[in-house]
Amino acid sequence: MVPLNPSADTDIELTLVMPCLNEAQTLGSCIDEALAAFAQSGIRGEVVIADNGSTDGSQAIATAHGARLVPVTARGYGNALRGGIEAARGRYIVMGDADASYDFAHLPRFIEPLRAGAELVMGNRFLGGVQPGAMPWKNRYIGNPVLSLMGRVLFRTPIGDFHCGLRGFSAEAYRRMDLRTTGMEFASEMVIKASLLGLRVVEVPTVLRPDGRGRPPHLRPWRDGWRHLRFMLLFSPRWLFLYPGLALLSLGLGAGAALLPGPLSVGRVTFDVHTLLFAATAVLVGFQAIAFAALSKRFAIRAGLRAPDQHFDRWMRAATLELGLIAGGALLLLGFGLSLAAVWSWQAHGFGNLVPSQTLRLAIPGSLLLTMGCETILMSFFLGVMRLDTRPNTASSDS
Repeated sequence: MVPLNPSADTDIELTLVMPCLNEAQTLGSCIDEALAAFAQSGIRGEVVIADNGSTDGSQAIATAHGARLVPVTARGYGNALRGGIEAARGRYIVMGDADASYDFAHLPRFIEPLRAGAELVMGNRFLGGVQPGAMPWKNRYIGNPVLSLMGRVLFRTPIGDFHCGLRGFSAEAYRRMDLRTTGMEFASEMVIKASLLGLRVVEVPTVLRPDGRGRPPHLRPWRDGWRHLRFMLLFSPRWLFLYPGLALLSLGLGAGAALLPGPLSVGRVTFDVHTLLFAATAVLVGFQAIAFAALSKRFAIRAGLRAPDQHFDRWMRAATLELGLIAGGALLLLGFGLSLAAVWSWQAHGFGNLVPSQTLRLAIPGSLLLTMGCETILMSFFLGVMRLDTRPNTASSDS
């Protein structure tokens, strides 16, 4: 268990964790600002610098200004934060960057809700104010608003600034979130996990100032924005796979049922076997997407990226390899039967020219069922492979 609680010989209430990679220009002022906030507000606190391999003397600056240095050898933003948080002695932890972009005089704004029972306190830069030059226009007006909106929709969280780097949480909440990512996705995973676990999340206004360093930031807006978006989508198989899959499956089945008896005319437009082929494609893609939704959620739970879901676990226990083989076999038999009927129709014409609008009404659903049968069998085996790891996993109730 990570040593997040105060040790026996200390009485620290708040730990401020700053990830650090060559922050010599701004690190000292950030530490001084945080310690001054502790003193002015009567907070029993410490500053932990999680150094990720600095080569500019940041380590000496950290200790000289009264911070506790925690070397973290595993590279990456998430790894640095994890190392610093796991070394924290405070009952509450606040994390923030060491580039002077955040105002650590606002630390009391974060600890007050935590004392009142909040489990995650997010800073909101848009409520507190973004100073001129502090955020590129594409981040301020496109990236952050779009990603925050998607986070609210996908995970039903009220957070207005999904990617504010200044945030606080209790040690117990951190344990419950069981964060796993090691890179920039660490910040997104924290908010997503808090939402999925039903933690009490609140926002407080904070200010974003221009970066105080004399070099380009570590962040790359388009690359890192895509990484956050990709992570949110992969963390939400319901929206990425299930809902689109159900829509395609329903649309394809509806169109196919309407077209199987014969051509369908709507005004001057006639839909025939060509549309039936696209309907079959929609059914197939929808079926695959639904299967991927189940498999990806299964993997996420096993990997500890999502909390266990009792209803989903019951459904997965019922979806045995044997049941999948039976269902896949039944689809194969139906598809084979329709394919034989198409061949029989061809034989009735002396294996000569056929009327495509008649024969394809057997061949298209037949090939669709054959394909779905094969996919059902293959995905059942894949699910069986995922179940081979029988080691205990506290993140999943299906061991």
